[in-house]
Amino acid sequence: MASSTRGQPSDAPLAPSEILCNCLAVRQAARQITQLYDEELAGTGLRSTQYAVLSRLARIAPATVQDLAEALVMDRTTLAHNLKPLEREGLVVMGVAEHDRRVRQLRLTPAGTAKLKEARVAWARAQARFEDAYGADDAAELRRKLARAVEAART
Repeated sequence: MASSTRGQPSDAPLAPSEILCNCLAVRQAARQITQLYDEELAGTGLRSTQYAVLSRLARIAPATVQDLAEALVMDRTTLAHNLKPLEREGLVVMGVAEHDRRVRQLRLTPAGTAKLKEARVAWARAQARFEDAYGADDAAELRRKLARAVEAART
């Protein structure tokens, strides 16, 4: 059933453009999957986007904001918005690069590393929930196809 603008169910069929819209389909899936991960991560005090920031930063640190934004396929403004609470909570720190004091780089703090370790347990539960419902092989194929979609959209 389609939804009306007031949130009430509607019997109106979806327009062909809505059925074929890649953007809508990906955004709907992303919202639903994000909710699943956010549910599992709630006890850690992190949201799925914050977890992704910490996790990726742990792999590529030290990193500039631009480096991290590119690695996350996120614009710098959105990343800066997501970094603020992480910095405020002492999980991430912005400092100067050793090779060039003009360059600002992000790093996880020891508290950030500990929070990430704690959150990985919740992330693993979310991953298992999704794969149990969707199928592990299908989930792996979905990740491969979405990586291809990201590359296709960049061209």
